[in-house]
Amino acid sequence: MSDPNAPAPQPPERHSTRPAAQPPAQPSAQPAVPPVAPPVAQPVAQPVAQPVAQPPVVQPAVAQPVVAAPAAQPLYAAGTPVAAVPVAPVRPGLDAGRYWAGVGATALVAALVAVVGVVVLQEILGIDLVVQDVFGTDSPMTSLVVGAVIAALLAGALLHVLVLTTPRPRAFFGWIVGLVTLVAALLPLTWTDDATSAVATGIVHLVIGIAIWSLLSGVLTWTRRPVPRV
Repeated sequence: MSDPNAPAPQPPERHSTRPAAQPPAQPSAQPAVPPVAPPVAQPVAQPVAQPVAQPPVVQPAVAQPVVAAPAAQPLYAAGTPVAAVPVAPVRPGLDAGRYWAGVGATALVAALVAVVGVVVLQEILGIDLVVQDVFGTDSPMTSLVVGAVIAALLAGALLHVLVLTTPRPRAFFGWIVGLVTLVAALLPLTWTDDATSAVATGIVHLVIGIAIWSLLSGVLTWTRRPVPRV
C-alpha cells in the first residue's frame, strides 16, 4: 500500500529544442568624425582686355599727270629724196692665216695617230703592218707618218679650193675624203695574203682619214667668213 503522506511524483522534465534567446546586440561605437571646414572660394582672375588694333588709314592716291613723249622727228624733211646705199656683193672666203694654222695642226694630229697605230699594233700586239714604202724610208712607222702628213695637207688644200669655188664645200669635202679613206682602208687587202696584217693596216688608214676629216671640218667652221666680191 502506498503511503498517503508521501509526496506526489513529479512529471519528467522536458528539454526544449528551441534555441536560447540571444541578448540584443549593442550598437558598436562609431569613431568621431571631425567637422569638415567648408571650401574657401578662390578669386577668379579676370582676363585683361587687349587693345584693338586700328586699321591703317589709307591715303587716297594722288593722280600724277601723264607727260606725253615727244614725237620722233624724221631724219629727213618730207619730200626729200633719199639716196639708196649700195650693198657690196660678197662671196664665201676664209681667214687664210688661221685656216692654214689649223691645217698644220691637223697634219700633226694625223702623224701622231700613225705613230700610235704602229706602236700598238706592231710593237705591242706583234702584228706586222703592210706598208708600201713609196718614200724610201725603210720603216713602216716613218712611211705612215709621212703619208699621214701629206694626206692632211692635200685635204686642207682641197677644202680651201672647194670653199672658193663650190656652193656646198662641206658636203663635197665630206664625200671626197670619205671615199678616199675607204679606198685607203681596203688597199692593204691587195698587198698581202696575211689577212691579219692587212686588216690592221687598214684600221690605221681608216683612223687617220677620220681624224683628218673631223678636224678640218671644225677648222672650216671657225675660219669661214664672207669677203667682198671683186
